Amino acid sequence: MTARTSGPRAQVAPALQNSHLVDPQALPWQPTRFPGVSWKMLMEDPASGMFTALMRWEPGAELPFHEHTEIEQTYVLSGRLVDDDGECGPGQFVWRRKGSRHTARTPEGATMLAFFLKPNKFFDGQG
Repeated sequence: MTARTSGPRAQVAPALQNSHLVDPQALPWQPTRFPGVSWKMLMEDPASGMFTALMRWEPGAELPFHEHTEIEQTYVLSGRLVDDDGECGPGQFVWRRKGSRHTARTPEGATMLAFFLKPNKFFDGQG
């Protein structure tokens, strides 16, 4: 199966009509506005705000205090995701309900697959 590129976020096989095949290894890591946190956007619907991303957090990276505006789901591939409720390690899954708030960090770094129905609301003055 050969793939064609329709931008840095998608690798879609031309023979597929309803499925969108994404090759994460072919996508570059994109920095986020948070130091030490980068991602590869696997799926994004700008109209609804829904997206799925492969996320890479460097050791000591932290997401400032934020609210989940809808359910967020995270599967940890490597490292640990830590907050005041505890930690989620390799092969573990955590989801947070709408309205939950926390600061998240990765003491030794982590790689995660994250699913968002809508983007988080941050309280750091930048949205």
